[in-house]
Formats: sequence, structure tokens, C-alpha cells
Amino acid sequence: MKKPYYAVIFTSTRTAGDDGYGDMADFMEQLAKKQSGYIGIESARQEIGITVSYWESLNAIHDWKQQADHLLAQKKGISDWYNSYTVRICLVEREYSFNRGT
Repeated sequence: MKKPYYAVIFTSTRTAGDDGYGDMADFMEQLAKKQSGYIGIESARQEIGITVSYWESLNAIHDWKQQADHLLAQKKGISDWYNSYTVRICLVEREYSFNRGT
């Protein structure tokens, strides 16, 4: 990814049951991929869910937060899916990685 870019880190704890959460998470990922400025996403869910999405600019992040279907998902998250969540927005200026043999 071309640097610098932004990472939105969403951590959460869930309520019991799925109640449509999995389908909405899949839909949000597909929808985010269509947003201008979107770069990518990584996600893991155990006791704490962590989703990191990558964006070209703060404006792209703002536009995603205001997207109509995403607004509905945010409301459903507060009313049904999350006990708690935190959003962190970070500027990524440097990255490095290791990959064994691919």
C-alpha cells in the first residue's frame, strides 16, 4: 500500500447470538470495497472482535461513516450486536512484514 494511508481499527465485544450479524458484516465488507478511497480490510473475531480497514484519506473514512447502509448497520450494532466498541483512526507511515515461503 502506498504510504501514508489511514487505518480504522474497530474493536468490539458482542452480545449473545448472531441475530443477522454475520450477514451484515459480509455486506458491509462488500459495500466498503465499492467506496472511493478504500484500500483493504482485515478482521478477526474471538472474545474480542478486531476489524482493521484501510483508507486513502480522512475524507474517505468520513464518507464511509456517513454511507446510508453503514449508518443502519451502526444503529443495529448499538441496539443489538455490541456490548461495547472502540474506533481508532491511525495514520500509517511505515509498515513491515514477514512471509515464510509464499
